[in-house]
Amino acid sequence: MKITVNGNPETIDVCSITDYLVEKGLTGEGVVVEHNYKIVKRAEWQGVQLREGDNLEILSFVGGG
Repeated sequence: MKITVNGNPETIDVCSITDYLVEKGLTGEGVVVEHNYKIVKRAEWQGVQLREGDNLEILSFVGGG
């Protein structure tokens, strides 16, 4: 299925937000996900099923000094 991730078109086979993040290696604590313009709480990621045409924005925070 085709979705948009951070403004870029992508073809995926996974079903949930959690599945997508695991596939991409983005499982750390500093990850925020917006699905179709709504921020999704981490506890809800597994229950959100991705569908054709969905939009994801994924932010990963990195500490530094």
